[in-house]
Amino acid sequence: MKNYDVAVIGAGPGGYVAAIRCAQLGLSTVCIDDTRNASGQPSPGGTCLNIGCIPSKALLDSSHHYYRLCHELGEHGIHAGDVSIDIATMMRRKDKVVATLTKGVAGLLRKNKVTSIAGRARLNGNQQIEITVAGDEAKPLISAGSIIIATGSVPAKPGSIPLDGDRVVDSTGALMFAEIPQRLGVIGAGVIGLELGSVWSRLGSEVTILEAIDGFLPAAEPDIAAETRKQLEAQGLTIRLGAKVTATRVSNAQVTVAFQDSDGDHQLTVDRLLVAVGRKPNTEGLGVAEAGLALDERGFIPVDEHCATNVPGIFAVGDVVRGPMLAHKASEEGVMVAERIAGQAGHVNYNTVPWVIYTHPEVAWVGQTSQALTAQGAAFRAGQFPLLASGRARAMGDTAGLVKILSDSRTDRILGVHIVAPNASELIAEAVLAMEFGASAEDIARTVHAHPTLAEAVHEAALAVDKRAIHF
Repeated sequence: MKNYDVAVIGAGPGGYVAAIRCAQLGLSTVCIDDTRNASGQPSPGGTCLNIGCIPSKALLDSSHHYYRLCHELGEHGIHAGDVSIDIATMMRRKDKVVATLTKGVAGLLRKNKVTSIAGRARLNGNQQIEITVAGDEAKPLISAGSIIIATGSVPAKPGSIPLDGDRVVDSTGALMFAEIPQRLGVIGAGVIGLELGSVWSRLGSEVTILEAIDGFLPAAEPDIAAETRKQLEAQGLTIRLGAKVTATRVSNAQVTVAFQDSDGDHQLTVDRLLVAVGRKPNTEGLGVAEAGLALDERGFIPVDEHCATNVPGIFAVGDVVRGPMLAHKASEEGVMVAERIAGQAGHVNYNTVPWVIYTHPEVAWVGQTSQALTAQGAAFRAGQFPLLASGRARAMGDTAGLVKILSDSRTDRILGVHIVAPNASELIAEAVLAMEFGASAEDIARTVHAHPTLAEAVHEAALAVDKRAIHF
């Protein structure tokens, strides 16, 4: 039986990053992952790279180019005749992006001398792992001084809405449509529903999003959520809140969705239905009971602040533990655990983990919201700046959105930054860095920002905290 210092189960953003960091620290490391591509070849990178973050962003980018050409570039003096979209070519490009990056992850593991095993891991107790490889009846055992579980998450599948992989699909299926559905229904107005709904809406689908709760993006700052909904509806998405799906029926190449809201019972008929009601931890078949691991009522593996489980020597990171299901959060936890195994002081500051929704405009935030601060009884000040007053946004012809900064009333320390804007995913990095270093709104206000840039909106929002914005 082969023995390693560290065995990592899962090669997603948490797993492969943890494995590489362990190897960098001189630990003999194996990374076990059973993800395979359409050709049956090992495909590291996890959900994010294979069927999540990366392919969805590739399609968002392609669909945005098409939408702009059809609807927005005329005012720039750019006119096209017969504009069309070739879905097969768009999908091939998406697949090429994924293939290139998965090969890159495999290369990084090799370069760092991480042993990669393409198979399914099962914990057997006593720090042992049984590995099942497709097509091989042998189930070799390995052992490791430390084990890192990074098995990620899978789409939640409500029993009342059966998936058929054709007309009714999860997020994976919505990344592989061979044609543009004339009518697309989306159950769930979370990140996945909004992003994939945006992709197909831009390409011409009539998209209706049904959300069971009454609020839109309740985790976001209210001003940001309201602006986001306004912009998405202006782009053609229909968003119905408080809409509880009661049944679905597939017939005659259509899907009929029955739902209830405050106005009573309704039916929606669509060509395809995307079920995007969240994700759940991926622990099935992992052998958690055999290993003595605990699971909470929602199926997550309980861990402490350093991602240690109730079993000594076993750690868990990423979507399979508490906290936001974000790739970058998983990666940072993987690094933290690797460093702690090596005897270093690994750490993750969960207060400065940024969130991003890649619609257009993008939505990003870090830190606390005004409603959370109010509930805590915390005294804070707020400043905001609309992109309508940004010279760069005007020049781009892309003025939808705003930046809002919240700071402590007494110390001026930044408590939260909330952005809806083009490239919000990039703009939020300044806020994350500022908060990581304990900066005040005044610190950003006194930092020189290049002109003309979208980042000036962050500068002006910081000035607005003290009611001295210059350009609005």
